[in-house]
Order: sequence, then structure tokens, then C-alpha cells
Amino acid sequence: MGVTGIGGFFFRARDPEALRAWYAEHLGVGSAPYGAWGTESGPSVFAPFPAATDYFPADKAWMLNFRVDDLDDLCTRLLVAGIVVVTNPEWNMPGVGRFARIHDPEGNPIELWQPDPSD
Repeated sequence: MGVTGIGGFFFRARDPEALRAWYAEHLGVGSAPYGAWGTESGPSVFAPFPAATDYFPADKAWMLNFRVDDLDDLCTRLLVAGIVVVTNPEWNMPGVGRFARIHDPEGNPIELWQPDPSD
């Protein structure tokens, strides 16, 4: 049939090991060998944006989006760890879910998405 899911996300980093450790500690991502982690099935969005989008910073070519199961709890833990968390009620969409945004230590944008439970 073709593609069945995302097999990986690869990007450059100034300090790959420190960044891998940050993702593992704060988001539970990539703590296994080679940065692998098991994911639950669910929707994944593949969406090229116009070059002039203001949906994420203009100096970044991409924004990573993670599905989460408890946005409020994760945001609280991130705030306690000193990570800036931005929310905006306008980002939340009934039938789609709720959103928050953070940046990793190298300034890469990350969107956290708790899908609407009615999905």
C-alpha cells in the first residue's frame, strides 16, 4: 500500500547527545538505543506550510508536533523544570484538540497536541 507511518525524524543539532538527553528527560522521547521509542497508533499530520506562514518561527523550516495524553500534566512538569510553555486558547479546536508550544534547548519549535477525546 505504500507508507504506513513515520519511521523517524532526523535533524542536525549543535550538541546531539545533550539534545537527545533533553528530549528523553522532558518528553520521554528517544531514550532507547538510536533514539527509538514506541508510539501509540493515532493520527499523524503531514502538512507542508506556505513559506510565509506565521504558525511557527520564520527562521525555522519545521516544527515538530507530539501527540500527548495529558497536556495539563506535561505542561506543569515542563514549567517546574524551567521550560517556557506557551498556550493560546485560539489554538485549541473542538474536534481536533488542545495545543501548547515549547522550544528545545537549541531553539527548535515543538507543538504539544492532546487530541480531542471525541476523535
